Amino acid sequence: MYDLECINIAKSFGSIRAVDDVSFDIPSGSFFSILGPSGCGKTTLMRMIAGFEEPSGGDIKIKGRSVLGTPPNKRNVKMVFQHLALFPMMNVYENIAYGLRCNGVGNAEIKRKVHDVLERIALPDVAEREIHQLSGGQKQRIAIARCMVLDPDVLLLDEPLGALDLKLREAMKIELKLLQHQFNTTFIYITHDQSEALVMSDHVAIMNQGQFEQIGKPQDLYHRPKTAFVAAFVGDSNRWSGRVKSSDGSGGKVETEQGLEMAFTAAGGENIPEGASVEIFVRPEFIHAVRQTDADADDAAATGDNRMEGIVDSLLFNGANSRVLVRGPQGELIEADVTLTGQNDIRPGENVYLFWSSRQAMCFASRGAA
Repeated sequence: MYDLECINIAKSFGSIRAVDDVSFDIPSGSFFSILGPSGCGKTTLMRMIAGFEEPSGGDIKIKGRSVLGTPPNKRNVKMVFQHLALFPMMNVYENIAYGLRCNGVGNAEIKRKVHDVLERIALPDVAEREIHQLSGGQKQRIAIARCMVLDPDVLLLDEPLGALDLKLREAMKIELKLLQHQFNTTFIYITHDQSEALVMSDHVAIMNQGQFEQIGKPQDLYHRPKTAFVAAFVGDSNRWSGRVKSSDGSGGKVETEQGLEMAFTAAGGENIPEGASVEIFVRPEFIHAVRQTDADADDAAATGDNRMEGIVDSLLFNGANSRVLVRGPQGELIEADVTLTGQNDIRPGENVYLFWSSRQAMCFASRGAA
């Protein structure tokens, strides 16, 4: 049994096709994210699932039953918005109890359910607090508790962390994942922030121009993208355009627009012939940077069959995730991850070699995507 099934869902606004024949299903108890740039159709899709928009075509099933034509208040789906919409004139207890009162639940049962849900979100002592007395993270949890006390089949979250500061947003990623496990309810999370989607989700759908480009586990989307758009949108990548000089179908050599000859591996199961226009992506963590004067430069060459000379333009220090920006022969900037220890670090202005493997050079035939 799937908690949610969308079958060829479409939505048009006049001549604009906001959602274009999207199909997917979500097993019970999953954390499923829909990730895409602004305007790709993800919020329209969520509004159709919630019942605020009627599809132009297709079907939506919750627990195996179609909900087309069913109004939002009759669907067992709840929604958490970016600005939470907590009632400022009510305290925490009354906010959580509100939906239960609307459903005609008795006072004794309301009390039991509210205190139970407060325990499960690890805020057992805040029932009598006013909303303005809560921190941003506490408000997030109360908004989720107000939904979860109604035992929804599916909880929809529309960019709920967007209004939080960076440090709290990082903490709430972990909190949301723990809460989803605590309630074992299907969460569908809408975001344009790839970090949120990759950290929290069991599966992620990458959406572009009203369609799903790829659905998969976060690791698969990152390491095995099927399209150039997914490779560019998920994670950081160096990117080159060029034309294939030689190919055996699964790999070969490309001459980039900058004149660099690069060995590649065909990505996404594509068969890439000679003469094809292509896009190549290489993650910064797969590029090894060494000084040209270092004694281990020859040893470093063994790390990859691609090599480029360059000059260090700048260092981006971020602890264990530090990075160098290297200016290539034609002035292009290449990013490579490095470990900066404070001793004998690579410095701006130094000449370096960059090495990487053809196995990490993901190549896609150009289709104007991404």
